[in-house]
Amino acid sequence: MTRKLLSEVLGTFGLIFTGCGAVVVNGVTDGAVGHLGICTVFGLVVMAMVYSFGDVSGAHINPAVTIAFWLSGRFPLKEVGPYIIAQIIGSTMACALLWYLFPEDSTHLGATLVSGSVMQSFVLEVAITFLLMLIIIMVATGSKEVGTLAGIAIGAAVAVLALVGGPISGASMNPARSLGPALVSGNLEHIWVYIVAPIVGAALAVPVSNVIKGPQTP
Repeated sequence: MTRKLLSEVLGTFGLIFTGCGAVVVNGVTDGAVGHLGICTVFGLVVMAMVYSFGDVSGAHINPAVTIAFWLSGRFPLKEVGPYIIAQIIGSTMACALLWYLFPEDSTHLGATLVSGSVMQSFVLEVAITFLLMLIIIMVATGSKEVGTLAGIAIGAAVAVLALVGGPISGASMNPARSLGPALVSGNLEHIWVYIVAPIVGAALAVPVSNVIKGPQTP
């Protein structure tokens, strides 16, 4: 269990430090990275984390994914809480390091922010997380994101969905991805959207995947 939790801490740290780091660098360099570049970074780092930690912890690196795997019957309830705590720790550590490196951006740190109406961002987050989780379940083995094509499929999905949702909701799809910047920067406005919507979207993917693929075992 210790190896799994450490993998989730490090995997989430890598995701947030690299992905949110791209957002921060883009901000302090007047757009040198660009929206396409940020989405590409998120997609590639997710792919790297899946290949690095998938065999150990499943590379969930996302509380919504962990909860959805539990709802699907693939993941034990007793490990849900520890996984989520590990993911939030990894995210917070990454943002703390970003805060140290880029204090001039300490009010955001790559935070996901609502652009437009709150309901628009909420529904968009539900929809894109639903699609992401559906892809994850379809390519995962049990509760593990492993396999030759799993990392490519999941990373590509993150990049493409971020391209669509990024300018509107920030394309979180991951409560830990939003909680880290929010906790370190103290910018908690609309944080509930980025906790509730991804969990709802991921949960909705479970019954749909069961219809398509059939119920799976852990």
